[in-house]
Amino acid sequence: MKNKYIFILSLTFLSSLLLSLFSEGLKEKTLFNKELDKKKNLLQTIGIDTKVMKVEEIIKSFKDNISEITLDTDGNIHSDINHNQFQVIEDNSTGELKYYVNEIEYLPAFSSTTMNAFILPISGKGLWSSLYGYFAIDNKNYSTVKGITFYQHGETPGLGAEIAKDWFKSSFIGKEIYSDNNIKSILVLKAGQADPDNLYEVNGISGATITGRGVEVLLKRDLLRYENYFRNNR
Repeated sequence: MKNKYIFILSLTFLSSLLLSLFSEGLKEKTLFNKELDKKKNLLQTIGIDTKVMKVEEIIKSFKDNISEITLDTDGNIHSDINHNQFQVIEDNSTGELKYYVNEIEYLPAFSSTTMNAFILPISGKGLWSSLYGYFAIDNKNYSTVKGITFYQHGETPGLGAEIAKDWFKSSFIGKEIYSDNNIKSILVLKAGQADPDNLYEVNGISGATITGRGVEVLLKRDLLRYENYFRNNR
């Protein structure tokens, strides 16, 4: 009987140990894949096609082309604060992400000197979910759009989920966010209603008006958060 209990305890311990090791290994892989996806999306906003790249090529391209920047809300750079120090808090009603260190709000951003780009994270509500992505503009005038990506959302396939498709993302490239000295941002109109020659509007997605409106709202809101930095550098 004693041997029976020893066997059961040993088996339980061994099973727990294996599950713990498996879970930890899976966690590391999940974090790696999440970080890799982030790098891919940032590279895509500046026009680098990651679809044909191997993992090591993506990592090298990111290192060669993109660097982190931390700003305060007045638009000043804080080189002593890294993005991994942020406490990220999401507003459940708007989907907006805010970033804090010691209860002080900061603004994460990315710079690409090789591609003349400034990249900021964007977030907000669609129809069914929060939308998370990146938005890149030219760092010579802080107005001309270089790219947009959405790396996470829960919108309906074939409808709102089209925000992650190339046809929608590419429609932003070459548009402008500034009109004179004010941020006008970009309107997402109903499908087929945008004037292709208008620098401040794009076509939305048929059957996904609310998702398009969500993109429009979150984009302008997040751009305005970085306005002090733009004004300091335009």
